[in-house]
Amino acid sequence: MALEIKPEWKKFRYRGKTLEELLKMQPRELAKLLPARQRRKILRGFTPAQQKLLAKIRKIRHKLAEGALSSPPVIKTHVRDMIILPEMVGLTIAVHNGKEFVPVKIVPEMIGHYLGEFAPTCKAVKHGEPGLKATKSSLHVGGQK
Repeated sequence: MALEIKPEWKKFRYRGKTLEELLKMQPRELAKLLPARQRRKILRGFTPAQQKLLAKIRKIRHKLAEGALSSPPVIKTHVRDMIILPEMVGLTIAVHNGKEFVPVKIVPEMIGHYLGEFAPTCKAVKHGEPGLKATKSSLHVGGQK
């Protein structure tokens, strides 16, 4: 089976730059391509928690490059306000939503977004019938006599 080669216009680009070009950029250069809020956050510097997460990501990337790991492990984090950077692409990061860790597979189209955007904190309410004797008003539900 031959490898399929994508046409030039179908390859991923972020503001005219390919993923390989983005990976080679310094954070300050990358910040110039991002929207204003994300640019400001990167230029001001990351918080200690964000720096710790970045260190974990870089350590795993280094081990993958050496061949010490066959597949990347899932990284658990509570840092929902971390901006997705090009070096995170291909990893799975489990983001805490307040109750559990939601696994988020990072793809190139997510660059510049926040991790928390992909781990919703609330679910849509699905109303059902009340349980038996859940409340006094439920006594009259379901045809009980």
